[in-house]
Amino acid sequence: MAGEIPNEEKKIINDGSVKTLNTTNVKPKKPIGRKECQLVTFDLPYLAFYYNQKLLIYKNGENFEEVLEKLKDGLALVLEEFYQLAGKLEKDEDGVFKVVFDDDMGGVEVVAAEAEGVEVAELTAEEGMSKFKELLPYNGVLNLEGMQRPLLAVQLTKLKDGLAMGCAFNHAILDGTSTWHFMSSWAHICRGATSIPVPPFLERTKARNTRVKLDLSQPSDAPEHANSAATNGDVATKSAPPLRAKVFKFSEAAVDHIKSTVNNAAAAAKPYSTFQSLSAHVWRAVTRARELPPTDYTVYTVFADCRKRVDPAMPESYFGNLIQAIFTVTAAGLIMGNPVEFGADLIRTAIESHDAAAIGKRNEEWEKNPIIFQYKDAGVNCVAVGSSPRFKVYEVDFGWGSPESVRSGLNNRFDGMVYLYPGKSGGRSIDVEISLEGKAMEKLEKDKEFLMEI
Repeated sequence: MAGEIPNEEKKIINDGSVKTLNTTNVKPKKPIGRKECQLVTFDLPYLAFYYNQKLLIYKNGENFEEVLEKLKDGLALVLEEFYQLAGKLEKDEDGVFKVVFDDDMGGVEVVAAEAEGVEVAELTAEEGMSKFKELLPYNGVLNLEGMQRPLLAVQLTKLKDGLAMGCAFNHAILDGTSTWHFMSSWAHICRGATSIPVPPFLERTKARNTRVKLDLSQPSDAPEHANSAATNGDVATKSAPPLRAKVFKFSEAAVDHIKSTVNNAAAAAKPYSTFQSLSAHVWRAVTRARELPPTDYTVYTVFADCRKRVDPAMPESYFGNLIQAIFTVTAAGLIMGNPVEFGADLIRTAIESHDAAAIGKRNEEWEKNPIIFQYKDAGVNCVAVGSSPRFKVYEVDFGWGSPESVRSGLNNRFDGMVYLYPGKSGGRSIDVEISLEGKAMEKLEKDKEFLMEI
């Protein structure tokens, strides 16, 4: 563990202030030596995305300094298995990207901060983003910057009655499944375990072993930290109207009602899943809120976990990116002019057809013409779903209980980005976090059909 780097920078959250106390670097507790792992086709398209941010809010009355040391000690232990997070991105002589760890590298950046005027309830009540920016590290930092920066940064902020844990993960080296595998493993160690239940499967070339050579510098036309700026709850960009982000909380009863409505109307031999039903409900509502002309296309995108879809299948513990975007395109008039199960059927058909052969074909096409996507490439009238209500985010207990709230950060947001999380109330409840252009969000907030207030 490296020495502390003093930093007295002050940051503001509304009426409270966030004061950075110090920054340390945390390395694996025991020496590991030099380890290298080639990035593969599933990883590389995310190099020009931003670091993926997660914010966990906890009630906690324990001594902050003791909590801080406990978390850092646990981090040092869990990094013995997840050592890639303590490494850096590099390119070999052929221009092939890899993640490299060496005992001499800096490790994970951990910032200690305080916002003693901010209460947990103030943050859990926040439906937008305005209160979160200064609780999160690496706002507006591209994954490509992982060649110079740590691949994981954590900010631990002392609140008046709790703790805010802001994490920024380099999306070029891991997806959501790997993120929450790491977080639950870290929490498991902090609760007193000496080892984690399931070590990460680090051999990402088992999923794809094609060497893709990239001649890539930081994109000159990438948004200049644009989609990370937040003002009064808005996410602002230079080239587009300000976005608003909001969490819509669907109770178990509401989720069940959405699913039963879709299935009763369809009377299909094979019922639609909760995800397919909710996706169709969201897609239709966002299309309605945008007031799209009937002939305009609208795209629904699912970032699907491919661990069980590839051949051979990879274990759930596969560490890296093993997701692909599945696109469904249709005219707005067809979404609005047909019953809701029309959208559900399109989504289900697209998901079910994305098998090992489709994945392999997509990889081969990309490898022939590697395109490093930016968020401006999401497409017009897009609704894109990330995260998953299957992630057990409310079981990330470091020893003082489950989080009061789990949210995504300000990075990687665009008009139509949706994050799904399980609801804090448990059961089949789901939180739907949506970013939309302001006028469309106003309409969505008043849409009784969408809100399902039952």
